[in-house]
Amino acid sequence: MHSENTYQLVSILFLRLIGVFYLIAFVSIGVQIEGLAGSQGILPFSQHLDYIETQTGIERYLQMPTVFWLNSSDMALNAATVIGAITSVMIIFNWLPRFALVISFILYLSLYYAGQTFMNFQWDALILEAGFLAIFLTPRSRIIIFLFRFLLFRLRFMSGISKFSLQDPSWSGLTALNFYFEVQPLPTPLAWYAHQLPEWLLRSSTALTLVIEILVPFMMFMPRRWRFTAAWITILWQVLIILTSNHNWFNFLTIALCLFLFDDKAIQRVIPKRLTAILGKQAHNTTQESKSRRVTTLAIALLIVFCSVVNLWELTLMQRSTGLIRAIVDYTEAYRIVAKYHVFPTMKTERIELELQGSIDGQEWKPYVFKYKPGDIMQSPDIVIPHQPRLDWQMWFVTLHPMFIPWFDQFLKSLLNNSPAVTALLEHNPFPDMPPRYIRVDAFRYQFSDQKQRNKTGQWWSRESLGPFAPLPWIERKPAY
Repeated sequence: MHSENTYQLVSILFLRLIGVFYLIAFVSIGVQIEGLAGSQGILPFSQHLDYIETQTGIERYLQMPTVFWLNSSDMALNAATVIGAITSVMIIFNWLPRFALVISFILYLSLYYAGQTFMNFQWDALILEAGFLAIFLTPRSRIIIFLFRFLLFRLRFMSGISKFSLQDPSWSGLTALNFYFEVQPLPTPLAWYAHQLPEWLLRSSTALTLVIEILVPFMMFMPRRWRFTAAWITILWQVLIILTSNHNWFNFLTIALCLFLFDDKAIQRVIPKRLTAILGKQAHNTTQESKSRRVTTLAIALLIVFCSVVNLWELTLMQRSTGLIRAIVDYTEAYRIVAKYHVFPTMKTERIELELQGSIDGQEWKPYVFKYKPGDIMQSPDIVIPHQPRLDWQMWFVTLHPMFIPWFDQFLKSLLNNSPAVTALLEHNPFPDMPPRYIRVDAFRYQFSDQKQRNKTGQWWSRESLGPFAPLPWIERKPAY
């Protein structure tokens, strides 16, 4: 068969890459999981499971599929990240890859639920959905290859259409990129330079983003050259995002999904011949799909396409399905087989940062310093990718909606208790020996400095005090009697 019509190298290369992304994800959450969800963490998962167990019956195992029903101790949480890293390496080196893919999916799905609000992000859903499809991927599985293209289509198209369905004025008015580089959760140093671009270029780029997200995805189902064009446009846009934003492995995984828009002949032109020979040998050793496997993949495809169409309908019309349809979609979403994607459907127009300070006597106050989020106005933004610092990222949401206040309240209480697992998530704990008695929270409006200000003072940011953070301006450690 001509290499224009084969996807053996494409499939095998992607399987190695999904192992790389799993490894990054497991290691990244592994250094944070105790502070986020451990017994002394911000949101102890064992307590969450105990609460769910009192509220539901046997269906809890279906609604929240996690191995931590068996054991949710700190050791179990850490073991899941270590075993997940090991199975990721097995995928990369093609050691029992199907077994490793299954274990990796089960463990990351379990950690997804363990992390609660800290793991409820679209990149976590994307790696799980891609990881699930990878379990069934073979070079000859045209159905799964189609599903990967369909996943990339949904990721891009839903991100674009949501910007209109949610009626955000910054997108409809083409001003979103006037704010994005400054207000995004964790900008890179290049974001400062991008923010200084002329307004006409930022507006044009906003319009181009909408075109790339809404129209280009349809090219992914067109003939070969159209698919290639869609792939290269998508890759270029993802590279620009990587340069200006710290979105962990999200954009790299999006680029990897573009592999399925190419074919073996195209891939052979861009990867080293030695690597082509190694992958080609693995491809040659693959066997023909059995009838039972084809039936299974067809059933999976029908389920995914059905639920995806429902999600697209709901997102476009901003309506929610009911009855049996809703039940089917809910279960597929519970296992992260199908997810909704809507990257920055609304855009903040100002950056509000919270500063936490502790005190023992209520007179002398010392600041807590985060590892990555903006604080010192003289310090340049960090380059964090492909790591995902979930506490720093989640702090961005606290000022957006009251729904984020409960976890933030628990975070402050953890600081009052001087929890080692939680303070380890910070760059600096000003109370290493004795916990503070009080913690206060102040709000500041941050803006990128302009070129003149940067040349004069060297500062990356300017900030304006907004006073105490109203929902939680002050919190006190109650004495024990």
